[in-house]
This record gives sequence, structure tokens and C-alpha cells, in this order.
Amino acid sequence: MSEEQTVSLIDILEEDEELEEEASAVLAGSDSDHCSYPQGYVKRQALYACNSCRTKGAEAAGVCLACSYKCHEGHDLFELYTKRNFRCDCGNKKFTELKCKLNPVKEEVNTLNKYSHNFSGVYCTCSRPYPDPDDQVEDEMIQCVVCEDWLHGRHLGRVVPDCVELQEMICESCMNKNSFLWTYAAHLSVAGAAVQVKEERDADESNTNLFTKEEKGDDIIEPSCKRSREEAAPSCRLKELQAIGQKRDQSGAVFWPSGWRSKLCSCTTCKEELSGADLSFLLDESDTVLAYENKGKTNEQRQPEHDPLMSALDNLNHVQQLEIIHGYNDMKTELKDFLQRFAEEGKVVTPEDIRQFFEQQSRRRRRDDAGCF
Repeated sequence: MSEEQTVSLIDILEEDEELEEEASAVLAGSDSDHCSYPQGYVKRQALYACNSCRTKGAEAAGVCLACSYKCHEGHDLFELYTKRNFRCDCGNKKFTELKCKLNPVKEEVNTLNKYSHNFSGVYCTCSRPYPDPDDQVEDEMIQCVVCEDWLHGRHLGRVVPDCVELQEMICESCMNKNSFLWTYAAHLSVAGAAVQVKEERDADESNTNLFTKEEKGDDIIEPSCKRSREEAAPSCRLKELQAIGQKRDQSGAVFWPSGWRSKLCSCTTCKEELSGADLSFLLDESDTVLAYENKGKTNEQRQPEHDPLMSALDNLNHVQQLEIIHGYNDMKTELKDFLQRFAEEGKVVTPEDIRQFFEQQSRRRRRDDAGCF
């Protein structure tokens, strides 16, 4: 007979707090009450794909947070986390039998939306669902900041670094499609990945000189009336990095430290090339998922805490309100005292312990009710 799986009270509380913080970070940055369609192509928002509404062979479609609640309640939804520059599809011509309840008047299609296999409920280069019932390997999923697909850590071709939640990742496929990124990777990516020790030391010295010049600006470039306008124009940082000749292994995903986007060249030529490759967002620090999550946490802290109990009490008379409040507070106190004993004794709380607690509460309530007659 296998031993019953148990967890400590501290584990329960810590996991619950982590889940709440994660949900707040992702969802609080999006509107849960109003369809985002009127906002146009939203810079970044939480998205879902409805498997219940999509017929076999139909085009991919995504819906906003509010529509997932109001229009697709009880449906089989694929959670897409967040996507950039997306306009809600709910109720447009991709949905043959559904009208959006929040914003029914919409264009037939959103031509600028981008879709991937994520909208079909599969992820990574292995095209598997998440969670995957057939995959018993514990592995984290990491989102590429360019294609926004989610990849298993073991399928990145790189060892996942520590503190990965504070970094950004670009998958190997996107790196190869935009080969100039390899030049930046040789100088700006997370230290130690596939770069030889001597080259890395030389690169550090070159980077220091390069970025010091950039930061000092007028201190380095002395004014001269003989200098032509072209010579005085800002230099291209990408070309300077290419001239250094720093090499690195051009394979596997690349991890980038916080603030790396600010070190990309923003000269006119590079801006045009980034725009042509649909990568202008790389120059925008507020585009990052971390910035979006921080915004969500800030919004959550500003909002008054919603108490479902108090909302329900609004529909009851004064006597009923007092009775329920007293009963609720009594049960909360007793549950806290019950769990406190486990914490003080260092014991674990099992599902059976919780079941017995509520059975005792139920028997006590029946005795109290019987004593009233």
C-alpha cells in the first residue's frame, strides 16, 4: 500500500500565495469586465482560444479576458498567457454560432492579428499540449519574446540559467530568421553561454569601451567646425559591434539580461530594418512581459479588495447578515485554530484531516439546529 501523499501547512500557504500573485500579475493587467476590441490592437493582454467554438479545420481565433468570462463561460479554453498587438476576435466571422455579448459589432476579421499553433492548444517545437498528460518529465515552459511561442526548457538547446524569470529568451528559430541578433548576442546575452573564456574577456573590455563612449556622448566627440554633418551623426552601434568581431556559437536559444533592449542600436537605419522585420517592439522596454506583470500588480494593489461574502450580504436583511457573519467568523476562527495545531507540532495536513474538520462542523451545526426546537 503506497503512503498517502501529504504536504505541510507552510507548503499550502506558500503555494496559494504564489498562485494568487501569478494570477494577479497576468490578469490584473487586462480588463475582466469589458471586451478589449474597442481599444484596437492592444499592446499586450491576456488571451484565450476557445476549443469549444472552433470547428475542425476552422481558422485560429483569440478572445480577450472579459470575453473568456462572459461569452465562453464553461467552454474548453486554451490559456495563451499574454500576446502583443492583438485585437479580440470574439463573435467575428470566425465564430459561426456565437455573438459577442460585450461588443457584438465587430469587423469580420482582424487582419493584423498573428496566430500560431498555440491557438490550437499545442506549444513548443514538439507541438504538444500543456499540461501534457503523456509527459511525465517535470519541466518549465519559457516564452520566446519574438514569436511568443512557449518552449520546454529541455528543447531550447541551452541550459536554462538561474533567475530566468528576470530574463528574456529568443528561440533559435527566431535568432536564425533575424541573423543580426547573433551579433548582439555575442556581446549582450547572459554571460557564459557558449562563449570561450578568452573571447568573453576581450568582449567585456570591448563592450566597456563601446558603451562608455555611447554614454559619455559629447565628452568623447569633441566639437569641430571642420567636421561634416555625416561625421557628426550618431554612429551605428550594431556596426561597431560587428567590427569588433566577437564570435559565439550560433545555436540554441539565447537568454538576455534585464535592460538588454536599451543597448540595441536605435539609429535611423537600424530602426527601419527592425520595422521591416516587424521587430520594432524590441526597442520598447514597456513591451516586456515583466513590465506588463508589474503593471498588473500595481493595478491590483490600487483596487479595493473584493470580498464575495460582503457582496452576498447586500441582498440579506440585517438579522440574516448578523447570523451569517457570526457563523462565518466562528468557522474561520475554528479552522485557524485547527490548522495552527498542525503548524506548532510540525505535522502535515492531509485531505482526511480537512474532511474530518468539516464533518465535525456539520455535526455541530445539526445539534445546534435541533436544540432550537
